[in-house]
Amino acid sequence: MSLETIAAGIRKALETRRFSGTLKFDCGPAGVIVLADGTATTEDRATDCTLTISEENLGKLLAGKLNPMTGVMLGKLKVSGDLGVAMGLARLLS
Repeated sequence: MSLETIAAGIRKALETRRFSGTLKFDCGPAGVIVLADGTATTEDRATDCTLTISEENLGKLLAGKLNPMTGVMLGKLKVSGDLGVAMGLARLLS
C-alpha cells in the first residue's frame, strides 16, 4: 500500500475524529506522512512527534496488526519528540 493511499485513509478517519498536535510517520526512503491541521499529507515538515517505522509496519500498525508498545519493544517503531502526541494517536486508530 502506498503512503498516499495510507494518507488518504487517515484523512478519512480525521473527518470524524480529532487529533491534537502534529505527528510524522517517517518511513525512510519511502517518504513521510504528516498529520497536522486536521489532515494528513505526504509533504514533509517539522512536527511535535516523529514515529520512525517501515512502510510495511506502518500498514500493520494502522490495521491493528502491530501493537505500538510491541513495535517499540521490538525496534520496529521508534518515537522521538512529544510522547503525548504519540499517545493521542491511539484515539485516532480506535
